[in-house]
Amino acid sequence: MIKELMHDPIFLACKSEEATKDDIDAAQDLLDTLIAHKEGCVGMAANMIGVRKRIIAFVDENGKYMTMLNPVILKNEKPYDTEESCLSLLGGPRKCKRYQKIKVQYQTLDMQTRIKNFTGWDAQVIQHEVDHCNGVLI
Repeated sequence: MIKELMHDPIFLACKSEEATKDDIDAAQDLLDTLIAHKEGCVGMAANMIGVRKRIIAFVDENGKYMTMLNPVILKNEKPYDTEESCLSLLGGPRKCKRYQKIKVQYQTLDMQTRIKNFTGWDAQVIQHEVDHCNGVLI
């Protein structure tokens, strides 16, 4: 189900709680909402739809949608400065630091733990959404 976007910076600045198998419907709502905003958005975290759970969804460089529960960045390499925008935040792009390579541990929708390396654009999008889960706004 497509949800309304959250714009309250106080809500968005709160850390999200661990997702469980009971949050699969919220993960689907997040993905549905991301797809509905595909013209201007490549990633979302659950708090952007008012759900304070560690869930992110994004579309990778190849156009494939992916959902992660409880993502944690285990390792990062090659820092760089960039600018990013966010559907939840008003105003233009903001400066931030990202890493070109990251290693992420997460759970799939069937609660299987995975560890995967990401680079480039995919790594940048994941870092932005994990920041959301941690209550960090750009």
